[in-house]
Amino acid sequence: MTGISDAPDPAATDGREAGVDTGRLRTGLDPRAHRIVYDQYRPDGDDPVGGELRLISEVDRAHLVMLTERGIVDTARSGALLDTVDALRADDFAPVRDRPMPRGLYLAYEGWLVDRLGQRTGGVLHTGRSRNDLNATTVRLKVRGPYAELLDEVSALTRVLLEKGEAHQDVTMPAYTHGQPAVPISYGHYLTGTAGAVLRSLEGLLDAGREIDVNPLGAGAVGGTSVPVDPARTAELLGFTATAPNSVDAVASRDFVLRILSSAAVLGVLLARVARDLTWWTTEEFGLLRMADDLVGSSSMMPQKRNPFLLEHIQGRSTSALAGFTGAAASMSTAGYTNAIAVGTEAVRHLWPALADTTQAVTLLRLVVAGAQPNQERMRERAREGLTSATYLAERLVVDGTPFRTAHHVVGETVLTALDSGTPLSDAARAHPAVAPTAADYPADWLAPETVAGACAHGGGPGSPAQKAALTRAHTELGRLTAQSGARRARWADAADRLDNAVAKVVADR
Repeated sequence: MTGISDAPDPAATDGREAGVDTGRLRTGLDPRAHRIVYDQYRPDGDDPVGGELRLISEVDRAHLVMLTERGIVDTARSGALLDTVDALRADDFAPVRDRPMPRGLYLAYEGWLVDRLGQRTGGVLHTGRSRNDLNATTVRLKVRGPYAELLDEVSALTRVLLEKGEAHQDVTMPAYTHGQPAVPISYGHYLTGTAGAVLRSLEGLLDAGREIDVNPLGAGAVGGTSVPVDPARTAELLGFTATAPNSVDAVASRDFVLRILSSAAVLGVLLARVARDLTWWTTEEFGLLRMADDLVGSSSMMPQKRNPFLLEHIQGRSTSALAGFTGAAASMSTAGYTNAIAVGTEAVRHLWPALADTTQAVTLLRLVVAGAQPNQERMRERAREGLTSATYLAERLVVDGTPFRTAHHVVGETVLTALDSGTPLSDAARAHPAVAPTAADYPADWLAPETVAGACAHGGGPGSPAQKAALTRAHTELGRLTAQSGARRARWADAADRLDNAVAKVVADR
């Protein structure tokens, strides 16, 4: 007989969901984090064929409206084409999906239109256009969604960092250099500093996306077209702000892929560094932060464990953009400066997983920062035990006229006395003959880490005036950058409405 009981599992009979309440942990993982961490193992429901056809057909709609307005294609044919394309979109391109695609998706799609409407009508769709400028356009449309999602998540992370930075601006803790307690700051000061770096990444991402607002349509295969197309009109209908001035550059360049990946990689480095800090601070040995049950995992074997494993996912996913940049740059460097598969297909494919992983890393860090609770007493204790007020003591001696290098040496002796005797730094200071005169001018708690942190209000320190000023500046900058992002998104939405109206007019006039 084995020692394994056949009795019912208590967790299955007392109302608790099996696999959620582990005994040690009483709640399941935050559902947003769960989707990121575990849903990768499930079919994601992506529809690359349908997605690509929707982008192609959106460009077709703008192109046909423009050709009609320019008198290049008559209203009867363009109206029939637009009506059929819209019906195909409403049917989720079902007829095209079943066709053989020996020469690619676009030609299968165009071939279906020709078969349906005849060569005289269906055959005018590609007038004044190549797959080269079409692909250069659709990739810009395709990146809008994941790019905007990343911008939104970065903005949301910044807001949480600033909110928690303000809430915890008086929670004193040691700043660490070389892994050792250095000077007293506050947890809020650390979070506000992180927010400043995230804001720079947000600005970098916004700048990196400028090229996706340039319309390549009209560039043709590489040398433009003799058909009198109007790229400015298709730009307006598709939400671009400018047209490509040179046809070679229009089809040869995917620089925006490298720029977005580069900016995302810079952000990823920051995410990984912050995750490293939080990983150390949540250990039992540090004990500076505690994660809620819905932000940690359990062990399949060790019942006592509370694993802040989301931080490891942040570190893992935050490097995806760096890998993507390396892959994309390597692919592009093999091609001449013209339209090339190595650029338009092989390099671009690195962008999508990198954007997804970076966005997920940002989301996970936002959840962790929002849910982490600082252990205030432990933070103050570590700041005291780490003698983090020593630099402030040396500066007080300097203010009283002692050269800094001399003050540095004297305080070093004072620190050694405090360590050897097990006395507080303030007591050791009053006992040192070179420090005692200065110490006599201050109250008993003058070297308390929270007092010192509050006094360091210059140079962007944690003191209240500087911290408040940093928060104010960061909120202002966040407002400016989110307004830019929102304006770009609104322009894309307005263009979609404008295109729908233009298509409806052509169809009605045929």
